[in-house]
Formats: sequence, C-alpha cells, structure tokens
Amino acid sequence: MKKYNVAVAGATGMVGRKFLEVLAERDFPIENLYLFASKRSAGKKMEYRGKSYIVEELTDEVFDRDIDIVLFSAGGATSERFSPVARDKGVIVVDNSSAFRMSPEIPLVVPEVNPEDVEKHKGIIANPNCSTIQSVLPLKALSEKFGIKRVIYSTYQAVSGSGVDGIEDLKRGLQGKGPKNYPHPIANNCLPHIDVFLEDGYTKEERKMIEETRKILGIPDMPITATCVRVPVENSHSISINIELEKSFEMSEIFEALKGFDGIIVEDDTSNNIYPMPIHATGRDEVFVGRIRRDFSRENSVNIWCVADNIRKGAATNTVQIAELLIKKGLI
Repeated sequence: MKKYNVAVAGATGMVGRKFLEVLAERDFPIENLYLFASKRSAGKKMEYRGKSYIVEELTDEVFDRDIDIVLFSAGGATSERFSPVARDKGVIVVDNSSAFRMSPEIPLVVPEVNPEDVEKHKGIIANPNCSTIQSVLPLKALSEKFGIKRVIYSTYQAVSGSGVDGIEDLKRGLQGKGPKNYPHPIANNCLPHIDVFLEDGYTKEERKMIEETRKILGIPDMPITATCVRVPVENSHSISINIELEKSFEMSEIFEALKGFDGIIVEDDTSNNIYPMPIHATGRDEVFVGRIRRDFSRENSVNIWCVADNIRKGAATNTVQIAELLIKKGLI
C-alpha cells in the first residue's frame, strides 16, 4: 500500500491530539509525519505509535518539504494565514476551522453525505461545524427518499465544543468557582449562547448550522432555523431535529431509511429506556439516532434525537475520513 507524508497543524490542541489518535486507530498509511503548532508549543514532544516527534513552529517554510496532506485545527485566523501557503506549495489542506466553510469554491464535506464534492477541491477542503456534521447524516438519509421541506434544530452542546477552556469552566463550576470562559456559569445551567450574537438575533453557531446544512445537502434555499444551547455535559452533542418532509410516509419507512444509512446507529427502544445519550456516544465515531416519532402538529413531519461525539465525528474523525476519501478516489 502506498504511504503518504502527513502533517498536523495545531497538533498540541484538543482536536490535533485527537487527529493523531484517530489516524493511528484507522491505520492511516503514513510514511512521514510532521507536527506543527504555535511558537509557544514548538519544541514539545508528542508520541505517535510509539515514536516520539518534536513539534515545530508553524511557518511558511515548513511546507517547503514534501508533504501530501495537512490536517488543520489551529483556529480560523491561523487557517486563513497558512492554508493558502500550504495549498500554493502543492499540499492538500483539510481544514477543521470555520475559515473556508462557506467559500463557494471550497467543498464542505461529510464523507457519508456528499463524498462527490471532494472531487471539486482546488487544494483546500473544509470540515463542517461539529453540530452540522452529525445532523446532516439523518437529514440525507430522509431527503433521499422523502425530500425535505423544512428543518428546525434545537441543540444541546457539550462544553468540549469550546475546547479545554469549556471543560475547565464546567469543572470550576462544579467546585463552586466562577467561570473564566463563558459569560455565565455553565454548571447546573444552560446557555442559549454559542459564539457571538449577530444583528438578526441569531448566534454565529446557529447561522453556521443553517448555511452549512444547505451547502452540504446542495439545497441553498432550504428553510431551516436553529437554536443552539451550551449544556453542562463534558462531551458529545445532542440535537433535537424536527423535519418536515415533502412526501407522506409510514413510520416503518423512516426507521428503515435511517437504519440503512452508513454511519448511523438507530437506538430506539423506549420500552427498555434505550435512546441515544452523550455518555454512550463519547469515544464512538457513529451518529446515534433515536426518539423517532411522528410530529402530529404538522403534516408529513417527524422528530428525531441525534447524538454524536463532537471531538471525534464532529471534528477529528470526519477530517481523517476526508483524507481517506481523497486516497480512495485517487485525488492524492
């Protein structure tokens, strides 16, 4: 099997470390591995498959060597600065930040949903928002058979979505200390506030979910609304999705469509209290769906409960899957 020269930018961060974990778990074919981070982290040692690597400072010059692909998770500003540099030197970039997601010329990819879009890449591929990634799997499964008329998102997002600072705020709150990252305590609380507020009253996180869903599904005028809430859960996001379909359906058909879709596990046995929960999704790469039921208040509508590990499928695993897809399609 051919092997590839792989770089990770933002290697010392939460998602960067998870990149390495997932690359190892999935036995990604690596010839040479390079780890990049900020000047502050340069010189640190990290382990990958029993071998020690020294983290280098991320500069323009690091891409002068032979690198096939770089996985970025170093923040939007860093991606905007260095991704074009890597691309112009012949390196394929898969970026986990929000920097390029809505750029018309840059594909936004969830491999189970729109794998064909990677073929349009011109050196940079964007990884979607964590909440969007898990949501579009069940939406795609249902849209293929019934068409989608409208979507309503209500999210319950874990503090790990804010990185180590979010986790630290939850731990501080449980110890009776005040927050450092969030504007209010997160322990024993819910914050209907993720990212910044926009002029229309929505948050940037809500706007991301709306626009990214439309782009990934290829339905630019799809009616979607969202309310995104941070909850005192350490890891894995939960999302209530209300979907109005274009065609009528039997509930058995809904279950069949979801069960047959790659990457989805249906957990729906309410008589035995079986339904998706963050505590069970954490550490897994699948998207878990349950509480599947007809919405009687509106014709051809259904409610589903969707849970996934936001650091794995919502970030690192999806990014690595994109890299695997490039290899499968002979694009790298």
